[in-house]
Amino acid sequence: MHQRALKPRVDSIFNIRSGQDFKQRALDVFNYQSENNEIYKKYIRTLKIESHNVKELYQIPFLPIEFFKTHRIISIDPDRSLNFDGEEVFTSSGTTGNTQSKHYVTDISVYRESYTRAFEHFYGNIDQYCFLALLPSYLERSGSSLVFMADDLIKKSGQPDSGFYLNNYDELLKKLAELKSKKQKTILLGVSYALLDLAAILTSPLQFEELIVMETGGMKGKRKEMLREELHQILCKQLGTENIHSEYGMTELLSQAYSKGNGIFQCPPWMHVMTRDTNDPFTFLPENKTGAINIIDLANINSCSFIATQDLGRHFQNSFEVLGRFDNSDIRGCNLLVQ
Repeated sequence: MHQRALKPRVDSIFNIRSGQDFKQRALDVFNYQSENNEIYKKYIRTLKIESHNVKELYQIPFLPIEFFKTHRIISIDPDRSLNFDGEEVFTSSGTTGNTQSKHYVTDISVYRESYTRAFEHFYGNIDQYCFLALLPSYLERSGSSLVFMADDLIKKSGQPDSGFYLNNYDELLKKLAELKSKKQKTILLGVSYALLDLAAILTSPLQFEELIVMETGGMKGKRKEMLREELHQILCKQLGTENIHSEYGMTELLSQAYSKGNGIFQCPPWMHVMTRDTNDPFTFLPENKTGAINIIDLANINSCSFIATQDLGRHFQNSFEVLGRFDNSDIRGCNLLVQ
């Protein structure tokens, strides 16, 4: 008799210590979701894959990210109603006429724990920083997971100078000057086009040693797309910083990867990137080969943790690089289009 897969404990996901530990947690989550996520279960059946035969990460089927536009992707215990009675629905920005992705988050505390632990994993204690969020396109709509995260980090910082900025660049520059005089460690988190707009009005570089400039990618139709290297070069010169940091996340994920320079991203321990052949989605590529990005995000325990994205990139042993998007995919999410 088949024994039903138990839902892995959330604390086991956020306390992964090794590659073998990640593999076991990922297989546990796969076994749970293959039984308790109706859409994912149907997808697996369509592929004629027997879930009990999946023993390695490369054998796990990855759900095309487009499914978040057309279905409710929820993993739910069998004794609960399938009707969504959760806490948040995050939506993608999309463009006019395009269908938004929707991520039904049934337990928002998992998202909070994911971005809090991930940030502190890479940058240390949140309360060391002042957070300035320059996210106009995201603030001008509802349902942004990025705004939700930024708002919570602003609150967790405990810094009275932390806050959001829309188009009030003069006020932002004044605040940056104040923080520079206090030598306050500061993170300026901004959408790419807004950071360029800010840089364009500067008469001289900021030369603010304690400042981390972090872009989330995307021009949102406000400026022409440009190579990441070109974007970072302009921002470094105008803002007077040695490197531009980047955040990689999207509506369909509850985890973020971070880059501290040169566009090379690292994942928190519960997130993993693989690349697939663009012509054969079931063939995985070795390191340093360009392909389509697949992501395992174990924080998505209540939706689907195995996502085939529309991003192109290369993975390395402990990092990855984003090189662009498929030509037929819409420009949206926190991704930098570079091709």
